[in-house]
Amino acid sequence: MNKNLYHILGVSKDATEAEIKSAYRKLARKYHPDLNKDNKDAAEKFKEVSCAYDILGDKEKRKKYDNNEIDSDGKPTGFGAGFSGGAYGGGNPFGQGGTRTYYSTGGGDFDFSSIFGDDIFSQFTGARSGGFSSSGFGASARRPRKGEDINYSMRIDFLSAARGDEKTVNLNGKNINVKIPAGTVDGQTLRLKGLGHPSPNGGSSGDVLITLNVDKHPIFSLEGNNVVMEMPISIKEAILGAKVTVPTITGKVAVNIPPYASSGEKLRLKGKGIKNGDQIITLKILSPKTHNASLEDALRKMPDETIRNF
Repeated sequence: MNKNLYHILGVSKDATEAEIKSAYRKLARKYHPDLNKDNKDAAEKFKEVSCAYDILGDKEKRKKYDNNEIDSDGKPTGFGAGFSGGAYGGGNPFGQGGTRTYYSTGGGDFDFSSIFGDDIFSQFTGARSGGFSSSGFGASARRPRKGEDINYSMRIDFLSAARGDEKTVNLNGKNINVKIPAGTVDGQTLRLKGLGHPSPNGGSSGDVLITLNVDKHPIFSLEGNNVVMEMPISIKEAILGAKVTVPTITGKVAVNIPPYASSGEKLRLKGKGIKNGDQIITLKILSPKTHNASLEDALRKMPDETIRNF
């Protein structure tokens, strides 16, 4: 019976090439015999969707099929249908050395690597020394395939990223403690080996990849291993000097502002950054926002100074 290839792939007759390709990829993965060893119908279904894509995935063949010039098996109309040379068209359907994978559908050999890519499809077939079972797939040893990775995003605050921390995340119903290294920056990825999806054929499990999104801090930022901040000081503190308390990523400390300090001058707190880094404080003189007659009178009595060289 002549089958409707569009129905086999589950797409409409006006489907785009991309839609046809996407539908085929999903079905081929679903019915691949290597992943359905206990399903006797999987191999037949796999051949069916492969045959359908062999025609609908080719512009010229699809055009001929739509014009009823060839049937669902790729045969010219009126000349019958079916697979030639057996279910797999004879010979080794996986090519030479595993570098290309072909499958005969009666309408010519089909290159699976164009859909899955060499590496992906080799994970299905593994290394085969030849010889095929009645289901069409060899019984020789298959190369174990690593399980799929799990991608996860985590938002953390600046201080947790700067000084290191430990967070608990729930992955697949399990609580896992994740150590965040000191000095973590926004967008950095942590890899938890072996905590991803299990392998489908005895290989190692995949990993968990955690992308860290670091929130900005209202005061601090990073320059390498140095923590930097800007500190406002009053005119009095700038002229007379002062001892003030400033925050660091590990707590508050006392800092001496030298007399006659200027905006833009920097103070360095050794070892108060990340690992061996420091904390760099940039001074910024702020004028008072309210009227101060005493200050104005004192400034008027000061001699004028030339501080500009332009």
